Amino acid sequence: AKAKAEEIIQAAKAEAEEEAGKISQKSGEAVAIYGERVKSSCDMQRKKALLQAKQELIRGVLEKAQAQILSLETPAYFDMIREMLKKYAQPEAGTIRFSKKDLERMPEGFETEIQNIAGEKGGSLALEKDPADLDGGFILIYGGIEENCTFEAMFSSKRDELSDKVHRLLFLEA
Repeated sequence: AKAKAEEIIQAAKAEAEEEAGKISQKSGEAVAIYGERVKSSCDMQRKKALLQAKQELIRGVLEKAQAQILSLETPAYFDMIREMLKKYAQPEAGTIRFSKKDLERMPEGFETEIQNIAGEKGGSLALEKDPADLDGGFILIYGGIEENCTFEAMFSSKRDELSDKVHRLLFLEA
């Protein structure tokens, strides 16, 4: 009976050791899987932080570019306005509105230039003397429909395209 009991105890110990080995192996696998998940999560957090930093940098560059346009010297600023007028003037009668700041610093004879540019497109533009509430650029009004040609609107409408260009300049050509 003692030998039989010893045999049962040895079998139970062997079975327990085997079971402990299986549990230990499963625990090791679980720890490895958990470690991979933690590593993956850390990588994801790092990538998100890097992306956010890049987006903030790009946003800052675009804001600075817009501010530089608004602070251009009068001749350069109105050269840009001329080019925008050539692009956005319509072949019909309309009105153009500027900010108070732009009305005050408008070069002499610029109103005539506005009319000439509109005339080249087959239209006409009357300068509205009442200032618009905007930072820079202008608003064209044709038949009650306003076309926002402010620098803010231009940057906003081209934000994705400009962001891509800034990203390439800052991060891919390094």
